Amino acid sequence: MGTWLMLGLQIMSALFIFIIGMAVLAVVYMYIRDVTQSKQAIRRNYPVIGRFRYLFEKQGEFFRQYFFAMDREEMPFNRAERSWVYRAAKNTERMLAFGSTRNLEPPGSILFMNCAFPTLAEDAVPVSNVTVGPYCRHPYTTDSVFNISGMSYGAISKPAVRALSMGARKAGCWLNTGEGGLSPYHLEGNCDIVFQIGTAKYGVRDEHGKLSDDRLRALAAHPQVKMFEIKMSQGAKPGKGGILPAIKVTEEIAEIRGIPAGQASISPNGHPDIRSPEDLLNMINRIRDVTGKPVGFKAVLGDVQWLDTFFELILDRGEEVAPDFITVDSADGGSGAAPQPLLDYVGLPLKESLPLLVDMLIERGLRKRIKVIASGKLIVPSKVAWALATGADFVTSARGFMFSLGCIQAMQCNKDTCPTGITTHNSRLQQGLDPTHKSDRVAYYHKYITYGVGLIAHSCGVREPRLLRRRHVKIVSDHGLSIAMDKLHPLPEEGSHPHAMKIIATSKADYSNELEQNESRPM
Repeated sequence: MGTWLMLGLQIMSALFIFIIGMAVLAVVYMYIRDVTQSKQAIRRNYPVIGRFRYLFEKQGEFFRQYFFAMDREEMPFNRAERSWVYRAAKNTERMLAFGSTRNLEPPGSILFMNCAFPTLAEDAVPVSNVTVGPYCRHPYTTDSVFNISGMSYGAISKPAVRALSMGARKAGCWLNTGEGGLSPYHLEGNCDIVFQIGTAKYGVRDEHGKLSDDRLRALAAHPQVKMFEIKMSQGAKPGKGGILPAIKVTEEIAEIRGIPAGQASISPNGHPDIRSPEDLLNMINRIRDVTGKPVGFKAVLGDVQWLDTFFELILDRGEEVAPDFITVDSADGGSGAAPQPLLDYVGLPLKESLPLLVDMLIERGLRKRIKVIASGKLIVPSKVAWALATGADFVTSARGFMFSLGCIQAMQCNKDTCPTGITTHNSRLQQGLDPTHKSDRVAYYHKYITYGVGLIAHSCGVREPRLLRRRHVKIVSDHGLSIAMDKLHPLPEEGSHPHAMKIIATSKADYSNELEQNESRPM
């Protein structure tokens, strides 16, 4: 027994000496490397120990999230918002105690105006249906106010797409494909699908990279594909096309998109065949004529002068040529990969662009014809309710549904190292994402968003969420007091724009002349 004990001690001693020796050699090696390199001043001036600076910098973002940041401090989504999504998706307790941790004083804070006589449970009604594309051969009708925004297969993984597809079916909402084309996994859940057409025309391009009518017809033949969305720009990167790093372009993704595998997928920063408002309107009508289904476009607003021209064209040609919907994206929208200058500084946030777009449509008498979809950091019921009150018909979210799948905001989307398997094609990391189980979380998240918006609507005294109006919201101003949103953004008079009034007057005159002619005819 003693012999074995001594032998064990000798082996452990030798191993300890070996480890210490290797550590010393490693330190010597790092010292020599640091003092001889010329790229990093910290390492050269403080060899070996200077390396810890880069280690701490890398790990700092993770430590801040879990140990140092307050519940309402993190960006782009704070812990309070994420925690609500996690609880909703898991169908666990969503009640809180003691009081709100939300500071109600910062300028821009949203406050809903409760009614002295809230809507009783027996008086509440289900969310009403909205029909998109009344002039189409196949209009689309849905009652879902909250839907899944564009995330392409490539930007997110196969199990993530499958979970979203099955979850959208259970929830009764639509799923936007993103600009990467239609994969079998989008169709797997048999949910309603919005096909997004990006600047590279993935999934609908011919051998020359141009839009193919034959491919459009083939896509429209899928009964699950309900609408088509032309992506003009994206909130996270206005003026920049989609970016899929080479490490994420697998053989399957390359085949779906029609590009070489292993090479970065970088879409043009604009549609080569859409260079004016007239081009956009013509493209919308071309796709609608070919597919027979509703067609709209997605854009983050900045300079809006082009919209004046665009709407004038519609008024001249007739409302039937108008887009069936417009998706307005916020400047603080998300992306799997985007340049920081565009992420941080370009485009209007939704709090400005949504009321601006809605008012422009009202002024031109087009609000009932063109449906408005709001997108951009709307992941909790209060923000969805704000968008509906401002004038949106629908709200879409991508990152909210990513949180429902288990996203922890690790900010690794572009590196193929997502620890939750959502934005990686590493099979080892994907194995933690069970599509069947996660699809339930998607459905629960959608359910409790709708329920939460309903709570706010009933508190404001209306019977269902689509009846929320700007008068139900106040915004905290710079001096600390709140201003009613219908005073901050007063609704214009329907058809009050000079061009619209001229069209309306002409229509009325034509109608009066027709009546006079009919009356003057002999009986």
